[in-house]
Amino acid sequence: MALSDTTEIHQFPCLDDNYGVLLHDTESGTTIAIDVPHAGAYEQALQDTGWTLTHILITHHHWDHVQGLGELKKKTGATVIGPERSRQKIAGMDRTVEDGDDVLCGPYEVKAIATPGHTLDQISWHIPSIGVAHTGDTLFSLGCGRVFEGDKEMMWSSLSKLLRLLPDETVIYAGHEYTEANARFSLTIEPDNPALQARAREVADLRAAGKPTLPTTMAAEKAANPFLRAGEPSVAKALGMEGKSATEIFTEIRTRKDNA
Repeated sequence: MALSDTTEIHQFPCLDDNYGVLLHDTESGTTIAIDVPHAGAYEQALQDTGWTLTHILITHHHWDHVQGLGELKKKTGATVIGPERSRQKIAGMDRTVEDGDDVLCGPYEVKAIATPGHTLDQISWHIPSIGVAHTGDTLFSLGCGRVFEGDKEMMWSSLSKLLRLLPDETVIYAGHEYTEANARFSLTIEPDNPALQARAREVADLRAAGKPTLPTTMAAEKAANPFLRAGEPSVAKALGMEGKSATEIFTEIRTRKDNA
């Protein structure tokens, strides 16, 4: 039986607009949490599912991703793995990783992809065997993270890395429910993109029904997310920036979003 057949994933809301994610293997009992925005929300999710937490993977040091870590680790004894660049910022890590490192969480081989820009320590986690990635606050549906610690060239490089490394069918989880606002902005960049138009309608319907817009897929984001599409001639044309580099076009899009 393939590992994908024994995997269950539970996504649930935390704080105002964060998501918690639990990934569980039914054969081994391995359960992985990605970030801990709120310990209580994770404890409730574990109680609801009946799963026992074994590992916690951290994407970056911002408080709304780690503030519940100490309490959840104390209550569960889970092994905590996070970015080496945050060794001094995140208490309670048992192991740290750098770009390209692989970690074994039960039967799952998890790849650490450094995607700095939002923060310098940001790690995106990829599990190729089940076709799942968690991109933290780097890649959102129809958006990307605000650039706080890096610069826009760094963020574009990180998004380009995800474009290279994540296959189209990869299921993408991320840190926040920002998609409806991202859709409104994206339509100001590429109003004539039919994939974006369709996704915006889908997102509006999902949110009206109180449903999450995540996970998404790499293919869907490549078709509709203007931040990922900065290298596409159609985006350059829409912005009147023909002949400009993808980095310049991304910088323009991110700057517009910052000022929106």
